[in-house]
Amino acid sequence: MPVFSRRGFLAASAAATAVAQLPRMALAEAPAIPLRATRRTIEVEGRAATVWGLAGPSGQGLVLDPGARFRVDLTNELPEPTLIHWHGQIPPNAQDGVPDLPLPKLAPGETRSYDYAPIPGTYWMHAHIPLQEMRLLAAPLIVRSAADAAADRQEVVMFLHDFSFQPPEEVMAAIAGGHAPEGHGAMDHGAMDHGAMNHGTMPMPGMDHGAMPGMDHGAMPMEGTPGGGAMAMDLNDYDWDAYLANDRTLTDPEVVAVERAGRVRLRIVNAAAATVFWIDTGALEARLVAVDGHGVEPLRGTRFGIAMAQRLDLELDLPGAGAWPILAIREGARERTGLILATPGAAVARLAPLAEEAAPAFDTALSQEARLVALDPLPARAVQRGHMMMLGGTMQPYRWTIDGRTWADHIPVAAQSGERVEIMFHNMSMMGHPMHLHGHTFQVVEVNGTRLRGARRDTVYVPPMATVTIAFDAGEAARWMLHCHHMPHLETGMMTELAITA
Repeated sequence: MPVFSRRGFLAASAAATAVAQLPRMALAEAPAIPLRATRRTIEVEGRAATVWGLAGPSGQGLVLDPGARFRVDLTNELPEPTLIHWHGQIPPNAQDGVPDLPLPKLAPGETRSYDYAPIPGTYWMHAHIPLQEMRLLAAPLIVRSAADAAADRQEVVMFLHDFSFQPPEEVMAAIAGGHAPEGHGAMDHGAMDHGAMNHGTMPMPGMDHGAMPGMDHGAMPMEGTPGGGAMAMDLNDYDWDAYLANDRTLTDPEVVAVERAGRVRLRIVNAAAATVFWIDTGALEARLVAVDGHGVEPLRGTRFGIAMAQRLDLELDLPGAGAWPILAIREGARERTGLILATPGAAVARLAPLAEEAAPAFDTALSQEARLVALDPLPARAVQRGHMMMLGGTMQPYRWTIDGRTWADHIPVAAQSGERVEIMFHNMSMMGHPMHLHGHTFQVVEVNGTRLRGARRDTVYVPPMATVTIAFDAGEAARWMLHCHHMPHLETGMMTELAITA
């Protein structure tokens, strides 16, 4: 993953100044960056694994200099058609990267060009085909601002995945069918093993979870929910073979060289298919300064949650010489991954891939989300259109819905370009759903009935039995996808569209 030195940033700042002085025509003629969707081999726990990836000129992913356009030639070197979505960016709709909306997938050997003005921040890119994303067809997309280039901070990217040696088709069959191939980690939802499943109990008035088919779970208290009967929360519906940070496990983590008393900006991307992580900075107090590429008022702490498709930017001030693990711990479980920041000559201790205790469920009462305050809030204006979306689904049968429907029979959400729109997500299922809207950034304006000036985002996590309201100004008149970013949920059809007319 990209690591940028402080000296490199100073040089980049000078370069950015020079670029700003170039004629616009010269900038437009900059050559396109080659990007290849291709196969690659990584090592996972001593075993070679063939996965997919997005190879730029300097390895997996892309880093754009301040002021640069996103001018990319994407070539498909894979054995099957694919298409890449630039997650969180707002390209013209034709370049958004959703198959057949409006352009078809790239055939093997085909190249397609992209050209738009990118949004600065921490982003990523991935196949908009769930089974391909589960093959690790994803990579960082870092767009540096002039302020980033001028800052005296080293930049480090931590890109998180969940991984299975099984083909994704077999993983999905195991999840949906409630059983796994021998030796692998899918769950039997009809006769669940409490040790294999990672669940919590959510007290819900009047609910008798014992009468619900397949609901037999271990206990995990959920903060901030009312008393009464108990209903089980499903956290993880598959035990993956490994959890990766920059393609490596904690038994052989990446050790990032940092300066003594250095200053670090850690850009974290949760590219996992179906895993929420807690980020634990250990002895280092961090400042959360951006989510999903957008600045927030700094939030101090040592543990922050991150759902699938979300990003966190953490600022760290190193106290001197030493080694500091930055860990990502699976919610409701002991599995963890991470990387280590280390000054020259520092002793780097081995870390077990299992924590001593299971981590709790993430943000069940939306306490983290409610503490985030946008630095760039939407301008105040009247809401012209509102929608409520019911998020639903069951583990058995494995079916996840928006307003009771899957993509096959979805009803588009309508809006007109320029309208202020609010959408309330009401999660009536017992799994959390990271909801992602294409072509827009939105602001979180209400959680569980409380209005706030929340973060600007492109993906918001909606825990079980919770409500989250987002606001945005409808953009280009086009069809924009709106879906859950839990890949097995998306694969089973948990997607609709925002249909914007002129």
